[in-house]
Amino acid sequence: MTDLALLAPLPRRERAANHSTKAIVTGASLLVALALAGVAIFLGIQGWPALWASASELPLQASNLWALAGPLAFGSLWASILGLAMAAPVAIGVALFITWYAPKRISTLLGAIIDVLAAVPSVVYGLWGLMVLAPIMAQAYGWLGKNLGWFPLFAGQPSATGRTIFTAAVVLSIMVMPIMAAICREVFQQTPSSSTEAALALGATKWEMIQMSVFPFARSGIISGAMLGLGRALGETMATAMVISPTAFFVGLSLITSQNPNTVAAFIAQNFPEAHGIEVSALIALGLVLFAITFVVNALARRIAKGYGAKK
Repeated sequence: MTDLALLAPLPRRERAANHSTKAIVTGASLLVALALAGVAIFLGIQGWPALWASASELPLQASNLWALAGPLAFGSLWASILGLAMAAPVAIGVALFITWYAPKRISTLLGAIIDVLAAVPSVVYGLWGLMVLAPIMAQAYGWLGKNLGWFPLFAGQPSATGRTIFTAAVVLSIMVMPIMAAICREVFQQTPSSSTEAALALGATKWEMIQMSVFPFARSGIISGAMLGLGRALGETMATAMVISPTAFFVGLSLITSQNPNTVAAFIAQNFPEAHGIEVSALIALGLVLFAITFVVNALARRIAKGYGAKK
């Protein structure tokens, strides 16, 4: 009788509700796809004239658009990767502490603090990086240049102001960490209790249980959180624009010198107010480059996360 009841057609009202819900969620998905396509089309159309512009018409009199976009794309990726490399271990550690080690009251407080940090405007981080962090880092750069100058990352004359790509990366890491920590916390909390309890019942310590049960379950979520943070870092504008002291067309790995690559987002923000004519098209084309980089990074992250999810 129960099986027959399950096979019976749904009442008309419930069928209408199902169709309405399906239509709403399908429309929302199409709206997001259309918005993404609209942004890409706008950037492509507006930035197209810059592909044929002469050197005298482009910002900084670059020989062509790609000579301008290359160093900026390198700066965006370099600063973002450095920031993510510093933020990821801290974010994972904070999420583990909140989920598995901290008492209930402390974990609730730390979770609220993480959520607040994620909501702080980027200009606040930029001001802090410029006024507080940069002078401190300048002293550290002097020590690094004196004692570790033989290493390529610390080679060259240390910056006296501290406004370097590494200082910007530290600021980005602080901005990225709350986002990744919040995602990792949610993923860790979803670990099946049967898996964790079984590991503990077999005599594993809490850390061994985390290694055997939590990390394998949460790998795809950790990667997704890291890539979401990387996307935030790639598109960050004000914090990097305020902290970095850029050098035009510079590509280099040194972290402590006053010569630094700029980022795409910061360059657009610095030059757009005074741009006119073909310069506006060039800056919009740079926005398309940043859009493409972010899209590729997120697509790659989804592929990696899907691969890890399939191995569970």
